[in-house]
Amino acid sequence: MQALIANIQISNKKNQIYMYSFVFQTPSAVQKIKELLKDKPDHVGVKVGVRTRGCNGLSYTLEYTKSKGDSDEEVVQDGVRVFIEKKAQLTLLGTEMDYVEDKLSSEFVFNNPNIKGTCGCGESFNI
Repeated sequence: MQALIANIQISNKKNQIYMYSFVFQTPSAVQKIKELLKDKPDHVGVKVGVRTRGCNGLSYTLEYTKSKGDSDEEVVQDGVRVFIEKKAQLTLLGTEMDYVEDKLSSEFVFNNPNIKGTCGCGESFNI
């Protein structure tokens, strides 16, 4: 299964995020997921999870999925389906999922108000 690239940022926008949603997607994230899924007709959305790794403890995973898992929470926004793995549900509560492009890179960024710290490279975080 092909994985998508994701990164993290500490968010100070707690009042601007839907705190009772698992993941709020920005218009650029919605548009990019739609573009990516257009080439994968057998996949129904993307699955977000967390894994124990990196120098700070946790890291996001983001991959295409063909179905909703039994324990997954589903977030549908503007026709885009994002599935949140059970292990990641409390970690991602109130998180904004964005897609950012600049001259050197393009990536999904998670602005998570629950993060207490990150490593220097931005690949892992702790809660």
